[in-house]
Amino acid sequence: MTSGGNAQQVLINRLNRIEGQVRGIARMVEEDKYCIDILTQVSAASRALQCVALLLLEEHMRHCLLDAARAGGAEREDKLREASASIGRLVRS
Repeated sequence: MTSGGNAQQVLINRLNRIEGQVRGIARMVEEDKYCIDILTQVSAASRALQCVALLLLEEHMRHCLLDAARAGGAEREDKLREASASIGRLVRS
C-alpha cells in the first residue's frame, strides 16, 4: 500500500478489531461455548476480513493501477493482470 495516511490507519484499525474478534473466538472455543455462537463469530470475522481485502483492492486500483495505466506499456499490462488475478482470488474465497 503506497498511499499511506488515513487509508492505512483505517486498515490498521480494522485489522486490530479483527484480531480482537479472533482472540474472542479462541476464547469461546477454550470455554466450550455453543458451536453455533462460535460459527456466528467466525462468519463475522470472515466478513470483516473481506471488507479489508476490498479496501486494499480499492486502494491498489486507485493508486498502483492508475499509475501503471498512465505509464502504459508492459507495466500497465502487468498491473492489470495482477489486479484481475487478485479479484479472482477474492471471488473464489
